[in-house]
Amino acid sequence: MLSTRQLRYFVEIAECGSFSAAAERLFVAQSALSRQIKDMETRLQTPLFERTARQPRLTAAGEAFLPRAKNLLNELSKASAMATEVGNGQLGTLRLSHSSTVSISGRVLSDLGAYLQQQPGVSLDIGKLSSEAQLEELVEGRLDVGLLRLPVLRQREGIQIVPLFTERLLLAVPMNHRLAEAERVDLAQLKDEAFISIPHPQRGGLSYLCADLCMRQGFFPQAARVMSRKTTQLQLIQAGFGIALLPESMQDIAPSGVRFLPLTDPDCQSTVALAYPQNPTPLIQHFLQTFTNPPCGSEPARESGLSATEDVEG
Repeated sequence: MLSTRQLRYFVEIAECGSFSAAAERLFVAQSALSRQIKDMETRLQTPLFERTARQPRLTAAGEAFLPRAKNLLNELSKASAMATEVGNGQLGTLRLSHSSTVSISGRVLSDLGAYLQQQPGVSLDIGKLSSEAQLEELVEGRLDVGLLRLPVLRQREGIQIVPLFTERLLLAVPMNHRLAEAERVDLAQLKDEAFISIPHPQRGGLSYLCADLCMRQGFFPQAARVMSRKTTQLQLIQAGFGIALLPESMQDIAPSGVRFLPLTDPDCQSTVALAYPQNPTPLIQHFLQTFTNPPCGSEPARESGLSATEDVEG
């Protein structure tokens, strides 16, 4: 089989028009160059050059072989560059998933844009999964990065969870709700309200956090007749089925029939976290550098008062 070195030697001689000039450009002895070409011709069972007194000329076989040799070297160069870029995390597809209450808007959308601008050879495959499902997919290697809300109740071995940023929780009510015109609302005022999202016994995340905040005020949130832990809860609120405590960023995707009201309790805040393998690939490492180094002026993450683990629906 021909070697890439032989292909390179052949192309150089053909382009330079002489063995001596090619040897000089390649920094090899002319005798070594001649031996390699002779070996090529033996393997191909045909001469590639006509040796003349003045300069070598390509034979018909050489003429036919030259463009293909160039293409082979060019493709090899591209393949090598691609392998290097993939190995360095500069090329490929990053598989990212987010829980339903981590909307792709605001800070998250801005950081995704910054990452793609820094890594022009990378594309994103974005899906939506519950936090528990994200952790499972990360463990199984079918997901690269997850965006979820703390707390996580069941940590998975081999998965790292890092807080990213904290945002206010707001009360979301339908436009005709009795509190819709209030300037601020105290959690204690919600004792008799129907909540469209209450925590699952084995799940953490936003619903777990909201229930904990309510219990600090002496009550557990009453369940509405229709419940959801997904973004459909915005439609349920608009339809008047109940209320919810939601992150401020969800205002960006809320329908017009939902009113968001500030809460008086300063502890009504929720933290978005990043989940990824403890031994991240270079592709994931570049992503982490963008997301764990927030742009100037963004609000840093604060520790939640609950366990640093999270829910299925986030």
